[in-house]
Amino acid sequence: MAKRRINSINNAPLRRIEPDHHWRSLRQGDRVNVTLMPGFESAGVVDAVTGDATAVWVELDGGRGRTLVHVSDGVVIVPQSTTTAVPQES
Repeated sequence: MAKRRINSINNAPLRRIEPDHHWRSLRQGDRVNVTLMPGFESAGVVDAVTGDATAVWVELDGGRGRTLVHVSDGVVIVPQSTTTAVPQES
């Protein structure tokens, strides 16, 4: 009995996806803004980053849970500015 051969499989090699430079600087505990799509932005805290910085776990603010984002998802993760003035009590 002959085996069926599927000829419709794409034989192109997978291309390596490189994260943006700021993905490589993310560390556990960093505050970030996550833009999943235009008009939908959320803030959160980095929970974990893979060694090659292509995937990041983010604990979203407001009790919305933990989400895993990958560079190929088209998600933008930007560290929150640390230059924002914080009111000081005197």
